This record gives sequence, C-alpha cells and structure tokens, in this order.
Amino acid sequence: MSGKVYVIHENPQWLPPFEAAFTAEGVPFEEWLLTDGSIDLSVEPPEGIFWSRLSASAHTRDHAYSKEFGRAVLRWLASWGRTVINGADVLELEVSKVAQHAALRHAGIDVPRTVAVFGVDDLAAKAEQFGAPFISKHNQGGKGLGVRRWDSVSEFSEWVSSPDFEPSPDGITLLQELLVAKAPFITRAEFVAGEFVYAVRVDTSAGSFELCPAEACAVPGADGVEPEPLFRLRDDVDQALIDRYLAFLAAEGVGIAGIEFIETRDGRSVTYDVNTNTNYNPDVEATAPRSGPRAIARWLGSLLPQEAVGARG
Repeated sequence: MSGKVYVIHENPQWLPPFEAAFTAEGVPFEEWLLTDGSIDLSVEPPEGIFWSRLSASAHTRDHAYSKEFGRAVLRWLASWGRTVINGADVLELEVSKVAQHAALRHAGIDVPRTVAVFGVDDLAAKAEQFGAPFISKHNQGGKGLGVRRWDSVSEFSEWVSSPDFEPSPDGITLLQELLVAKAPFITRAEFVAGEFVYAVRVDTSAGSFELCPAEACAVPGADGVEPEPLFRLRDDVDQALIDRYLAFLAAEGVGIAGIEFIETRDGRSVTYDVNTNTNYNPDVEATAPRSGPRAIARWLGSLLPQEAVGARG
C-alpha cells in the first residue's frame, strides 16, 4: 500500500486546519479537489487511504456537480477495494436530511416530526395539514441555508408562490416541527474513529434561525464591543446520548462526523442534523482536551504502513 492519505473535497478554505494536523503528525497527504477532472474507470486508482470531505453545501460555492463527481469517484474507489473513510453511502447521508432522519429514527434517536414534500405543487396543502408554527428547510442543506420559521400557513403559502421562494437543490422541501430550546443554544458533538472527541455549545441568543455551528457564522458585537463567545466547549452532555450516537455512526459506517441536537423545553434531546464533513472552531480547539484535526490525522495515519508516517510534531 502507498503511504498517503487522499483528501477528497471541493472547498479549499476548509482544509488548512487539517493540512496543519497532517503535517504535525507526519502523515503524508494529497488533495483531490472535485470541482472538475476525470477518472479512467479501467485504470486502478492509487493505493492509500481515501477520506471524503464532500459537503451538502457545495452548491452554495458554485460546485453543484461536486456531489455527482463524488458519487462517481467514491464508487470507483470502492470497486477497486480501496479503503474509503466516509464513502459512497455516507455521502448519501450527508446530502439528504431525509436519509439522516430515517437512519436516526431507525436507531431509536429522537428526531423532529418531519414531512418531505416533492416539488412545489403540494407544499401549501401539506403545510395546512402540518399546522403552524413550523419550519421549512432544504433536504440538501448546508450552512443553515434555506431554514425559515413560519407562524402562519398563509404566509408560507404566499412565499411558495412568490419569486422569493428558494427551492432545495434536489427539489425536496421539508416541513418540520418547531423545536423550542430550554436555553438559547444548540450542541454539536464531534466524533472520530468511533470515539467522542468533544461537544461544542453554539449560542443562538442572537435570534438567527439558521443554525450554523461554524466559525463563518460568528458576527461582531454592537458598537464594536466584543460579543460573548458564540462557540464554547461543553462538558456536560448526557453520556447515554453519546453512546446512542456512537452506535448510530458504527451502524451507518460513518468514521468522522458532527451531530447536532437541541434540548427542548419539554425535556427532549432532539437530533436534527448529521454532518459528515465536520468543521472545527479554533476557539474551541484551543480549550478542548484533544484536537479534532489531530485526532483525524492520527487515525488516518494509523491506517497507513508504519514506515510511511514520519516524525510527529
């Protein structure tokens, strides 16, 4: 086996923390940027470990076809017996909240009541049946885009028939119960190689309904005053929930993930998103007991021939 990790992705801006981790751990790697290119299906791919970081939000960066490129590349790699972390089946989980919901529910994890509507014609009627208040979101989401709260079915119906309507890239709109948090935050639990790494508490008190636990969503405080940290390490997550997540990830073959949940006023811990190309916030990394990117680099490096991995920094 070649001593290299191949990182399959479409967004170079997300790569630097992982490049630094690979370098620090002495793990050789190479990017496969899936914004164009080609593969010869009759030619064997290089040997090594392949890690897919393809994202449901690729279309927001004008990389709408990267999902299809990824489907082709990941199936090609699997056909040649290559080790792929977060492979073809996991990509389908990443790009479909319906798939996530079904898998989570099957695993016995509490999920929000959700109706998936195909196309536009039945949206207003299904919303009437669903009842307000509710939220609408894209089945293929990412970065919290496409998430809207509705307190009136009539307002939703007007929006659907207006030029302002935003269709999901895959044509599937979700109607979902409005979850009311007991405190203004959501939690994202990070996992690598079947282990819980840490949990991030994401403040939502500013009122944004686009739940986006990523550094890019932070905003400056009013009048130049430094705001309270949007992201904080959280160390009091229920271990029973973490164990259910670990079992879910193992069953679905997900090696690296961030799972988001909300604790509601009525005492539920409701899981609403599974991210398989998880990002890490530098402020949380600075205080975490272990680094997410370094954990990934160590794990992927351990899958390579020992002689391929250099001295660690």
